[in-house]
Amino acid sequence: MRRTRSSSSEASWKDPAPGQVRVYIWELPIRVSHWVMVLSILSLSITGYYMHSPYMVAGGRTAFVMGTMRFVHLLSAFAFTAAFLLRLVWFFLGNRWARLDQYFPTTKKRAKGLVAVGKYYAFMAWSPIAYIGHNPMAGAAYVAVYGMVIVEILTGFALYSQVLGSRYLNFCIGWLPRLIDIQWLREIHFLLMFGFWMFFIHHLYTAILISIEEESGIMDSIFSGYKFVPEDDLRKDMAEWDGPPAQLRTVPSPVVSAEARGPGSPPAA
Repeated sequence: MRRTRSSSSEASWKDPAPGQVRVYIWELPIRVSHWVMVLSILSLSITGYYMHSPYMVAGGRTAFVMGTMRFVHLLSAFAFTAAFLLRLVWFFLGNRWARLDQYFPTTKKRAKGLVAVGKYYAFMAWSPIAYIGHNPMAGAAYVAVYGMVIVEILTGFALYSQVLGSRYLNFCIGWLPRLIDIQWLREIHFLLMFGFWMFFIHHLYTAILISIEEESGIMDSIFSGYKFVPEDDLRKDMAEWDGPPAQLRTVPSPVVSAEARGPGSPPAA
């Protein structure tokens, strides 16, 4: 990976480095599903932990804390499921960097990249290989997390079917308690919560690290959808893609001094 912004540059961290372009990577459905899942996991964790082991004692005849927690937990579960379904749809309708091939290392190039990124995370390499979308390690991690999401949704609705007693819900998910005892389903559902939080901590760490190393504005990108990427890397990436073109917008590079440009260079615009 090449660093494009020197430490002496006067550009702010929000400016592109020379030779970079601003590219629309994460489309609105991706960002919506991401933040809905983040917020719903937070809500599900707080309410779910209370349902597992109540940590508040409320006084008064009208106190109905457990009922309130269950209601909020259920609403959050529906929001979580809807966000996940939206993300699944966008595996097939999204742009170049949202598709399934960005998550499964099915090509030799992605498989080699998986090893290279793993070496960087294991402190066996100085710099990461730059990727416009998810790097192969991040894509594989998301596959594992989405597998956890599927298990969490199935076990959650299996537990809910036992409470609701709905024939339709029992028809859709009633087969699961017949395969696995309900107490084991409850324990699996509870323990997976800690798996999500372990991923969240590592995800935040690596996002900040890669943002600093690649100078690509990755932390901003989950809000705006845009990243700064080297123009040459973008051309190479798009040459491998035969789908609809990405939405591109070139951002002016920071003004470079005459000394930095060298003798005989044209004046800065």
